Formats: sequence, C-alpha cells, structure tokens
Amino acid sequence: MIPDIYDDIALEAIANDLFGKTFDIREVVVRDVPTTHTTKASVFMTSKNQLYALIHGRAPLTLGDVRKIVKRMGLVADAYIPPSGQPKYFDNIAMDKFKAVYPGRRDISDADLRFYRLGAPYNPALVLIDAVTDGIIKQFDPNDSSNWRIAKKYPYRRIKTI
Repeated sequence: MIPDIYDDIALEAIANDLFGKTFDIREVVVRDVPTTHTTKASVFMTSKNQLYALIHGRAPLTLGDVRKIVKRMGLVADAYIPPSGQPKYFDNIAMDKFKAVYPGRRDISDADLRFYRLGAPYNPALVLIDAVTDGIIKQFDPNDSSNWRIAKKYPYRRIKTI
C-alpha cells in the first residue's frame, strides 16, 4: 500500500514537472501495465473526474506510437498534452521536419503538417482520455493470440460541458 502512495506522488510530480499539469490523483485505475515490449502505461483518475494515461518506456516514442498504444489499449484520446512551456511543441517539430523535406515551400497548411506531427518525440506522454471503448482497458500480452488482454473493466465517458 505504501509503495502505491509513492507511485501516485511520482505520477503527480511527472505531470507537474514535465507537462505543467497540477492535479490530485484520486484513483489509479491501472498501474504500469505493459503496452509494448519496452513501454508501460498508468491510467488514473484525478479529483476533477478526468481520466489520464501516462505512457513511458525505455525506447524512444513518437506521437504516432503513443496514438497507436492509446487506441490498442481501448482508450479514446481527447488531447495529447505537450511538454511544459511549449504549447506548440508538435507543430514546431512538424514544421522543422516539413521544411527539411521541402525547403522551398512557403505556403504550408495544417494538412501538410499532419503527417510530420506524428514523428515528434514524445516520451513520456500524458494523454487526456475522452472515453474507454467498451468499458475495457487492455494491456499488452505477447502470449495471447491477439497480443492484448483485459487489464481492467472500467466504464468511462467524459461529459463535455460548455
């Protein structure tokens, strides 16, 4: 029980230090479940009833990798939180990569940058969750035929207010 409290404090510290998000963790739904051979994820509920996923690993991750992991876990992402102090982080990385490939282009649209955003380094990743698909959070299991198994049943859908 005591190590779990330290893990909760560590999750809050990572969210505050790396992403500039300050919140109190009310409940950790799943803790350090494997999502690939080298990455793990923790899904937790804050005191404001918002569900977040923190994904980290030893191998480098990109925004595209994180999107795949979130989807395969059975989660629907609402927002990918950029690093603290860099609100345009994904756009800046995409612009740099796009200009490296097409140095002469001047009229760059959002559609042009969509692919290059996916290549932005993103480890660790903090994702605001909109819903849990079918009420099941999955974890990676190389011994299963589908490579994924149920980690926890947890129905959740974020109700958006105006």
